[in-house]
Amino acid sequence: MTSTAGHLTELTQYRQQFPALANKAYFNFGGQGPMPESAIASILQAHTTSQQQGPFSNQVNQWIYHEMQQTREAIAQLLQVSADTITLTENVSSGCNIPLWGVDWREGDHLLLTDCEHPSVIGTAEEIRYRFGVKVTTCPMLETLNGGDPVAVIAQHLRPTTRMVVVSHVLWNTGQVLPLRAIADVCHTADNTYTPVRVLVDAAQSVGVLPLNLDELGVDFYAFTGHKWLCGPAGIGGLYVRPDALESIRPTFIGWRGLTKDSTGNPIGYQSDGRRFEVATSDFTLCGALREAIALHEQWGTATQRYRHICQLSKKLWEKLQAIPQVSCLRTAPPESGLVSFRIANANHNRIVQALEQKNIYVRTILHPDCIRACVHYFTQESELDHLVNAVHRLVENEV
Repeated sequence: MTSTAGHLTELTQYRQQFPALANKAYFNFGGQGPMPESAIASILQAHTTSQQQGPFSNQVNQWIYHEMQQTREAIAQLLQVSADTITLTENVSSGCNIPLWGVDWREGDHLLLTDCEHPSVIGTAEEIRYRFGVKVTTCPMLETLNGGDPVAVIAQHLRPTTRMVVVSHVLWNTGQVLPLRAIADVCHTADNTYTPVRVLVDAAQSVGVLPLNLDELGVDFYAFTGHKWLCGPAGIGGLYVRPDALESIRPTFIGWRGLTKDSTGNPIGYQSDGRRFEVATSDFTLCGALREAIALHEQWGTATQRYRHICQLSKKLWEKLQAIPQVSCLRTAPPESGLVSFRIANANHNRIVQALEQKNIYVRTILHPDCIRACVHYFTQESELDHLVNAVHRLVENEV
């Protein structure tokens, strides 16, 4: 990239690989990312291959096995971990459910969440409370968005009976990035009945945004998906399980993929790695598509360079929105991720979002806290930021 003009030309060409970006200003990467053409083509090719060779045959079964293993390896390289720590899942919710239900919960145990967790996690925690008599509490993470110490908040809300803490790496409603290494250290060294206190991370908004080395973060479980910031297909994600946490949980759903068998085919145990939490038949055609999406991102600089560009663009959007008198961003400092959440005084946020979609500008509402969320990726164009801001400004003038 030798000039601004050259950069814009290169970016335009790059974006042409995403059909969904052709006719809209898209700011919903945190909900679902647009798929590149290479990923779409990979799904069709995988179906064609399996049908031509016979959808159930030794040849196809071997091919599927290698597809899954190559996908674990691609994910592991992205997260800088070993492939045997990766379980293939369908999405973040299924990934979170594996450790949440895998714990041998006892009545009186304590499960700690933050007040910024996704409804999927909250709903699972409530069912665990109902079934096992577990105490479920939340700690006030939202109030640390513009000040305060997230680590201290976690530490203050640990109990002698705390068995697991669930946090998000990037909070889905505000975009705040939590210091996971410090949180993991506090939980793992707590003077507790259950030592260490296990840390489960909802990574829906971090994989594909932050440069990651999960071994260095020190968390026990890290659940993520391929269909958001990675721009892969819906229906494939993963769970990282730290090696020393593997035996702390047990599979809840059991299937042939997670089992070892004797010479007669009878199950005799679980796989020795992350595969033990995989169940049975799943959509193998998504594996190659996710790898294609990951490979495309890696053509555009390093993970650190992409993250820096996301933050630069988010800051520009944050500044432009702040310049509108009726608009206030939730963060009082520039964003540290691709999520920019803002409020409009005396306006109906849902009506604003619907009106923007009529103009082919895609954002979403968040209910807690009540706001509008825009997601900025590294290949978002600055002209799209202006398009969104100008449209919001016009709508605000008509709304208030």
